[in-house]
Amino acid sequence: MNRWIPPRQASLESGNGSALEVFWAFLKLGLTSFGGPIAHLGYFRAEFVERRRWLDDRSYSDLVALCQFLPGPASSQVGMAIGLGRAGWMGLLAAWTGFTLPSAIALILFALGLAGQQGIAQSPWVHGLKIVAVAIVAQAVLGMARSLCPDRGRAGLAILAALLSLLLPSAFGQVLAIAVTGLLAWWRLDSVQAGAMQAHSYPVSRTVGTAALVLFAGLLMVLPVWAAVSASSTAQLLEGVYRSGALVFGGGHVVLPLLQAAVVPSGLVSNADLMVGYGAAQAVPGPLFTFAAYIGAMAQGPLHGWLGGQVLLGVIFVPALLILIGVLPFWQGLRHRAGIRTAMAGVNAGVVGILGVALYDPVWTSAIHTRADFGLALLLFGLLTVGRVPPALVVLLAGLGASLLAVF
Repeated sequence: MNRWIPPRQASLESGNGSALEVFWAFLKLGLTSFGGPIAHLGYFRAEFVERRRWLDDRSYSDLVALCQFLPGPASSQVGMAIGLGRAGWMGLLAAWTGFTLPSAIALILFALGLAGQQGIAQSPWVHGLKIVAVAIVAQAVLGMARSLCPDRGRAGLAILAALLSLLLPSAFGQVLAIAVTGLLAWWRLDSVQAGAMQAHSYPVSRTVGTAALVLFAGLLMVLPVWAAVSASSTAQLLEGVYRSGALVFGGGHVVLPLLQAAVVPSGLVSNADLMVGYGAAQAVPGPLFTFAAYIGAMAQGPLHGWLGGQVLLGVIFVPALLILIGVLPFWQGLRHRAGIRTAMAGVNAGVVGILGVALYDPVWTSAIHTRADFGLALLLFGLLTVGRVPPALVVLLAGLGASLLAVF
């Protein structure tokens, strides 16, 4: 007897979307998703779980948990996987392009001296965009808690994960929290409580996955040898940026010291220029990894300007793509086993706890400084949750509201 699949799961399973549909959805997010990787996950959930219903909360949380374990920009990897599930390989490319292109273009223009002022990151408009991130993440935490922590056991695991994240405020603390909640659920959580897992598939075979993992590791080993043997500034630049993208855990902010070590000592980019670009990167939407586009545009040597920005933008995302493609087919096989399903119920609860802590730090602490800030955040949260106003419009209202508060 065939099992009926609800419509909100079927759309992602069957991959019946188009690459153009995926591109426009992610382009809108690439233009409006301010606030860093945690806020991006909130925007993704609002768009693809709540509004478009391409996947459900459990499947989305599974994907978030997996990408938290992997090196690279977690929010970008989640976006790539959503695009892959919706419209195949072209969907993956469309998702990455739409989400990444706006901030990459802005940062290349900034590097070329054609856009913005160095003080843009401190403008009232940008402050408003930080405030709206509070409302977006709060909506995501509330919605995921309702669906992923419906009983005392999973609510307790969410609290435990939050406490571990507070105790160890680092990428290691997040990974540890996810691992501990998964193990505790596997050990103590009743298998019936775990709930049914929806079988979302991605068009990636184990052969392709293995090849991607081999390529990921091979480039990590071969590029340093090439850079040392050739003594080429271009080789050093490519190797340093690839290595930075391959070894980042815990979000885009961690990439700064890695890129700094890769390009400043060699003189490819001065430290002063690097820090100016990093400040500008805080003021644009989308993934912080697009900072590499700024470095490519500013670099001294054969790779510079528009070409350098485009090349380094691709290079820094290659390891994230390869590791995601490499892990997905094996993950799909594991997650359907009974013990893994139970463990994933705990992991999902752990993700809720981690997002709850992130709502406080860095999202809340970087945005809410006065009673007026809190009032604006509360208003935006109400528009999202009660008024069902589209997130893109709420982002616009946040910028306008913060600008008005600055005047009065």
